[in-house]
Amino acid sequence: MADLLNIGLSGLSASKSQLSITGHNISNVNTPGYSRQDASQATRVPQFSGAGYVGSGTTLVEIRRTYSEFLTSQLRSSTSLSSDVEAYKSQIDQLDSLLAGSTTGITPSLQKFFSAFQTAAEDPANIPARQLVLAEAEGLARRFNTVSDRLTEQNNFTNKQMSAVTDQVNRLAGTIGSLNQAIAIASANGKQPNDLLDKRDEAVRQLSTYIGVTVTPQDDNSFNVSVGTGQPLVVGSTVSRLEVVPGQSDPNRHEIQFVSGNSRQGITSQITGGELGGLIRYREEVLDSTMNSLGRLALAVSDQINSQQTQGLDLKGQVGEALFGDYNAASLMGLRATPFRGNTSAADASLRITDTGNLTISDYRMEFDGSNYSARRLSDNASITVSTNAGPPAYLSFADNAGKDQGFTVAISGTPNAGDKFSLQPTRRGATDIKTVLDQADQLAFAAPVRAQSNLQNIGNGVISQPETTGAVNIGTLKTALSADITLTYNSGSPPSITGAGVTQLSPAEFTPGQTNELSVTIDGHSFKFTVSGRPQQGDTFTIGFNQNGVSDNRNALKMVNLQTKQTIGVDGAVPGSGKSFTDGYGELVERVGTLTAQARMDSDATGAILKQATDNRDSLSAVNLDEEAANLIKFEQYYNASAQIIQVARSMFDTLISTFR
Repeated sequence: MADLLNIGLSGLSASKSQLSITGHNISNVNTPGYSRQDASQATRVPQFSGAGYVGSGTTLVEIRRTYSEFLTSQLRSSTSLSSDVEAYKSQIDQLDSLLAGSTTGITPSLQKFFSAFQTAAEDPANIPARQLVLAEAEGLARRFNTVSDRLTEQNNFTNKQMSAVTDQVNRLAGTIGSLNQAIAIASANGKQPNDLLDKRDEAVRQLSTYIGVTVTPQDDNSFNVSVGTGQPLVVGSTVSRLEVVPGQSDPNRHEIQFVSGNSRQGITSQITGGELGGLIRYREEVLDSTMNSLGRLALAVSDQINSQQTQGLDLKGQVGEALFGDYNAASLMGLRATPFRGNTSAADASLRITDTGNLTISDYRMEFDGSNYSARRLSDNASITVSTNAGPPAYLSFADNAGKDQGFTVAISGTPNAGDKFSLQPTRRGATDIKTVLDQADQLAFAAPVRAQSNLQNIGNGVISQPETTGAVNIGTLKTALSADITLTYNSGSPPSITGAGVTQLSPAEFTPGQTNELSVTIDGHSFKFTVSGRPQQGDTFTIGFNQNGVSDNRNALKMVNLQTKQTIGVDGAVPGSGKSFTDGYGELVERVGTLTAQARMDSDATGAILKQATDNRDSLSAVNLDEEAANLIKFEQYYNASAQIIQVARSMFDTLISTFR
């Protein structure tokens, strides 16, 4: 009877534990990361009797969780990948809408600007049309500024988000370290602390939403968690941390440092996965190059328009002044070259733009080894040759391995020490700094500096076209050279004669009546080309002079209009036909961002599906099924009642036995 009582009690205890486990499962059905638990039972050691061994009841061997390390690891990596893609996509979606928008992009403002030039060129003396050019120029500059401000806001958001994410990483790392310690202590009795293990797995999963991690299980059931290329964030109960600091090369571009004890290590480029990895990837792949591409376009627009302005005359007959501000102002040059924070000297640098057509959209890193400078183009990690020019003033020039000039020079102030580094960003601030400086409509230089005409006394019907410059013109020098007109005289049967101060060459030396003859003339170092057509007669003359009163002349205005389609960006002198126009340059940027956006959206769909599949796989094994648990409740309740009935039978038998001795 005692044996029967013990058997009933063992069943009662086992069923009570099974009911508790089932109730625990049901109550945690919505607990993130919880793994369904069950208990394994075994028979107690049987007792020997004369007839054989008689069972002595049951006992609980182990309370275990339904868990797969493979599925959990798969869920963790899928979570990290999905968070990376979502962070990247959320940022590039905004950028794509900004650049390609019909009201927010640069293209509409560029079109309005050149359309205003076209309208003004049709009537160059029309002041309201000239005013419209100034208004559209200011609108274009402000559009550049606005888009640049939005990109800067994205960069600032990235910095702030990196700080916020890093705080979460450090918090979860601390949680994992504490759980590691508690699990190691609880595991000392040889059994698994299931709920603590679930909490730690969930903490690691949450950590993977912020940063890609590698988990290494240890013999004492603790986890070692590493980030980057193996930096140990959590080792047992010892926890390191991540810290966001201003960048060494660019204070506006924050970096991630791994801090362990008193040592620090920059790991920004080594971080992958999670929200942090997605933000860093977006900044490196898209944001930086977009800011540089937009800046290069703004610099090219300023350079080309200003250069053409100085090749013409305004309504007052004066040399044209710059429409846009000087991008080589001393204050702006100093912002393009930044010493690294770790430099041991006080040497500073400034960067001058020398040729906007040769500029790339890359940043550069320059280093001094104590005697020579070296540089590297960061977009493709190409080595750049640095040449020292004695000046004065002294400066450094840069060319790639093919000998192509990079479009800028650098001047060093102070004496650098060996190991000093400098960050060079030729185009980063171009769109931020562009502005209009011309405010008088009559100062727009629409007229060409030189005009040509036929002598009214000519006998033949020869016609001379208006000269066009074939190179840069110093109008002040040219005006002095053309203080008196140059005269071209046709001599039948012999080369024409050209007279006047400063004339050094007429090419070709003769022309044929009855056809269009293309000629060029060099006047005091300035080259012009023109045509003579028709049939001039002996002694007919043509004059070339300074266009002092060219009020209705629109030749320079038309050249400005033609800049819209002229290939002026990314020009390679060794490759004929290379380069892009303003519109094509911006269109290439929009196309690249649009392609990356479409790819990000496809990646988001794919990684979302992968994450859902990994979650479903894990849940199919480990998640609580309420129908199953409800069935277990009924089963274990019946088990409990049956065990209680065994005890009741044992009691009745004991009472009967006692009654026989009364």
